[in-house]
Amino acid sequence: MRVGAIVLQLAAAVAVASAGAAVQAPVPSGRATALFQPLVADPNEPQFFATYLWARSPRLASRLGSVGFGQTIGLVGGPDWQVAITAGVFSQFNMGSSTTDLLNTDYIVGIPVTYRRGTLATRLRLFHQSSHLGDEYMAHTHAQRVDLTFQAVDLLVAHQAPTWRAYGGGGYVFAHSPADLRPGVLHGGFEYRQARSWLRLGRSLGGRLVAGLDAKSIQDRQWQVGWSVVTGLELGDPLAVPGSGSRWSVLLKGYTGPAPYGEFYRDHVSSLGVGVGFTP
Repeated sequence: MRVGAIVLQLAAAVAVASAGAAVQAPVPSGRATALFQPLVADPNEPQFFATYLWARSPRLASRLGSVGFGQTIGLVGGPDWQVAITAGVFSQFNMGSSTTDLLNTDYIVGIPVTYRRGTLATRLRLFHQSSHLGDEYMAHTHAQRVDLTFQAVDLLVAHQAPTWRAYGGGGYVFAHSPADLRPGVLHGGFEYRQARSWLRLGRSLGGRLVAGLDAKSIQDRQWQVGWSVVTGLELGDPLAVPGSGSRWSVLLKGYTGPAPYGEFYRDHVSSLGVGVGFTP
């Protein structure tokens, strides 16, 4: 469990760094704006995206189409706290089949509570996830569906600087099927966004370099780590604070570790691809 210890140390380092930071990143305004911004590299973060992947896995196709539809919307809050609702749908398709078979779909809905003071932001989230095999995949491979559904709570602590963010924490699954699903998850990561646009497309659109690393250590897989890395270009208002406002992204994505796709959660997958995303 050495990697799990590293993730826990990252969470502690985040708290220490935030206490001594001299520069504070601006706080997003508006009740509908998520106070804790989406994690750019987490494959299970509710966001809008479409990605083409080349993958290695025991059961998944070698060419995948991965799409996600989701958002976090603030419901009530004040200058430094917020209660929101988050929901997402994630699906993967076999791009090598003539019928582009649906392989898996995950549904997530939750209630995140966020508190932010200075450079320190905390997100406590209660959520539900259920997963389903695609009908075409089941018909063509005679696969049997695993009844994967669970309720969980997770906590992330983030240190936010003007151009970068580090975060760490973990989660616990308290009600689940199958019954032998082990409950612990450790989670950490790092993000970077350029302070200023280096690419200008007219007066109202600019491009910033963005990069992210996300790591999850999963007890059900003997604390194996899923590593997700993304980098690319984020297009939006050139005068906006990095990571705020409506924006498009074009990203290279890499992943290795326990499959982040619900019905295949006990498989190991490695993938590399390119995708586009939108943050409203």
